[in-house]
Amino acid sequence: MRILHEGVSITGRRSNNEDAVLELPERGLFAVADGMGGYEGGEVASKAALASLQAYCDMLDHTGLGLSQMGTPEGERIARERLELGIRIADREVRRRAVGDLRKMGTTLAALAVGPTKAMVAHVGDSRVYRMREGEVIALTRDHSLINEMKTAGLGATEADHFRLKNIITQALGQGRTVMPDLTAVEVLPGDRFLLCSDGLSDVLDDEAIAWAMTSKHDVARALVDAAYAAGSYDNITALVVTAAEGD
Repeated sequence: MRILHEGVSITGRRSNNEDAVLELPERGLFAVADGMGGYEGGEVASKAALASLQAYCDMLDHTGLGLSQMGTPEGERIARERLELGIRIADREVRRRAVGDLRKMGTTLAALAVGPTKAMVAHVGDSRVYRMREGEVIALTRDHSLINEMKTAGLGATEADHFRLKNIITQALGQGRTVMPDLTAVEVLPGDRFLLCSDGLSDVLDDEAIAWAMTSKHDVARALVDAAYAAGSYDNITALVVTAAEGD
C-alpha cells in the first residue's frame, strides 16, 4: 500500500490563519491543529504544538511510532502510548509558551498515524478525522465540546440545535490542565481515504457534502476547502487528505 497525502489551509474570511498542518509521510504521521487566543496566540499555539510533535517523532528510534507492528495487540498498545505521549509533550510545550500576551492561547489537534494494516486516530478538541470507504463517509472522532457533554447528559436534538454555547470546546492543548486525548485504532484497507480538518470545514459541510468532494480524482483537499468556503465558512479552513492507495 502507498500512502498519498495532500493538505490545503486557507485564511478564508479571517484576518490571519490560526490553523496549521503537519505531514510526516516517512513517519506515517499527519496532523491538523486549530489555534485560539488573542494577540495572534492561536497561530503561535497551533504551530508550536505541531512543531513539538514533529520534534518528538524526530527523536524516536528507527521503530518510530511503532506503526509497523499495529497488527498485534502489543504493537497497537505501543503505538497508542507513543502517540499519546507525543500529544502530551505538545500540550506541555504550548502551556510553557502561554505567558504574557499569549497566556490565553490554546489549540485543538487531530492526528492520524498510518501503518500497513491499521491506523491510530487521536484528537483533542473539535478538529476531526473522517474516513471514506466505498463512497461512505464516517466521523472517526467525537468533538470534545460542551454540546456533546450536554447530549450525553440527555439534551434532546431540538434543544441542541438552539443551544447557545454549542461552539465551546471542553479540551484543548495549552489550556492549563493536562489533556486527555481520545485514541482509537482503525482498520486500513486499500482505497480508504482519510480527512483531517478544522471546524472551519466541518461546521459547514455535512457527511454527504464531504463525500461528494472526496470523490474528486485530483486536488481533493482543494475541492474540500473550496466547498467549505462556498458554503459560507467564516473561519480558517483546513483539509488534510490521506489516501491508502493500492500498490507499493
